[in-house]
Amino acid sequence: MTTAQRLAPFGQTIFAEITALAVKHDAVNLGQGFPNFDGPDFIKDAAIAAVRDGRNQYAPTNGIPELRAAIAAHFAARSGLDTAPDAVTVTSGCTEAIPATLLGLVDPGQEVVVFEPYYDSYRACIAMAGATPRFVTLRPPDFAFDPAELRAAFGPRTRAIIVNTPHNPSGKVFDRAELELIASLCRDHDVIAITDEVYEHLVFEGEHHTLAAFDGMAERTVTLSSLGKTFSLTGWKIGWAIAPPALAAGVRSAHQFLTYATATPLQHGAVAALRAPASYFEAFRAAYRRRRDQLVDGLSALGFGVRPPAGTYFVLADHTPFGFDDDVAFCRHLIEDAGVAAIPPSAFYHDPADGRTLVRFAFCKDEATLADALTRMERHLPALKR
Repeated sequence: MTTAQRLAPFGQTIFAEITALAVKHDAVNLGQGFPNFDGPDFIKDAAIAAVRDGRNQYAPTNGIPELRAAIAAHFAARSGLDTAPDAVTVTSGCTEAIPATLLGLVDPGQEVVVFEPYYDSYRACIAMAGATPRFVTLRPPDFAFDPAELRAAFGPRTRAIIVNTPHNPSGKVFDRAELELIASLCRDHDVIAITDEVYEHLVFEGEHHTLAAFDGMAERTVTLSSLGKTFSLTGWKIGWAIAPPALAAGVRSAHQFLTYATATPLQHGAVAALRAPASYFEAFRAAYRRRRDQLVDGLSALGFGVRPPAGTYFVLADHTPFGFDDDVAFCRHLIEDAGVAAIPPSAFYHDPADGRTLVRFAFCKDEATLADALTRMERHLPALKR
């Protein structure tokens, strides 16, 4: 018995592989993007109250009404779009919203435009849908794309484009001009935009723009986001898709057969989260800015080539000053010899050679953990520097 051909090329996710190595070598894990601190008590208390109040059976497949209303209000306030709760489908994390959207809206043989480096789930989910990815590369140091390359990726079989902003793993925040070009191509080619905006509240430079708010895009955009990154509750797996009726029907046609529904008491907790005051989001962003600066400054002092990310909680750094042939060799050495885990981003490119000079660090850790990781690297890496 073998794995299905459409999934066989992907093997084990790089996150699971690196985390297993980190555990084996007792390494500080700056690889996988989950915080090592907990989310706010007021959200957990709301979920606990829901459990005690007996809200423990299946939720409506599209989400409890209170959460759909809260998501719609939150999105409307940020995007300026009049958003009804009926536009919202609650999913088991954004990682479920991605395949639900692709399976529900893309047919086998159609094409999906993807910026690379990409979140690894995108390519696997495109394969599950039987579609073909068309890659457009974001190139360091600023991770801009070539407009001509993007235009060339659109053709008669293009059904959708996935736009992740703020962007994992580069930390890029797409600017208005870039999104205007994407919007114009979607309109000209009658293409659906699937936007992954899970880091929408983690923008340090520039401004987050929602593609659905651009002219002619509300009717052709599925906006995805989630609770986990913004409220440090990644294990809750509460996500959502916001879409006009025709597109929402496609998302739901797949969602109902993937997870059917998402944990009821956690949805009640999510309602409390999305009703948080503006001061929560301001403090959240300020704390992550401090962590970003701590890690970026430390990596720069060690000799990495590094630019501060404009958004997310990831840093892509150039490891070539330390003499390794590629990112996989460097990351394995970093875990085994320095005791620090990071992600080799070649796993996020269709041609791994495009990511061989880079390494991804996550700074969704407390300051003491970041300091420990930097101290470990300081003891080991300078001797390797060319």
